[in-house]
Amino acid sequence: MSEAATVKRLDRAGLEAIFERSTFIRAMRLEVLAMDYDKEELSVRMPIRPEIERGAPGSRQFHGGAIAALIDVVGDFAIGMMVGGGVPTMNLRIDYLRPGLGDWLDATAVVRKTGRTAAVVDIDVFSADRKLVAVGRGTYVPVTG
Repeated sequence: MSEAATVKRLDRAGLEAIFERSTFIRAMRLEVLAMDYDKEELSVRMPIRPEIERGAPGSRQFHGGAIAALIDVVGDFAIGMMVGGGVPTMNLRIDYLRPGLGDWLDATAVVRKTGRTAAVVDIDVFSADRKLVAVGRGTYVPVTG
């Protein structure tokens, strides 16, 4: 049997269980919005909380570090849902386009290319009013571990 035939994909329940087991990801309070295996896309929502606000309490502006973490996790699991678990990050680039304001941010990751040793994923982050807040590109090792 080939290696590809033995790969177990993550379903929604499996992904949500990983999010719950990870102390860091659980603190982000991520909600899986959509998983599309054919398009190799994953969409996730992160709500605002005082711990991840930038500036004065009640600003409703997301801190850039929280946005970076969202981008990395969603990029990681866009590959991870295809290979059965979390994968190591090789590189991550982020361009912040405007402040992330509102009750939540939605991130959608699209796998662009997967090879034996690296996978490239593009991640777009939108505010609740659908304004593009940040774009990221991650390179991941497409092997769980």
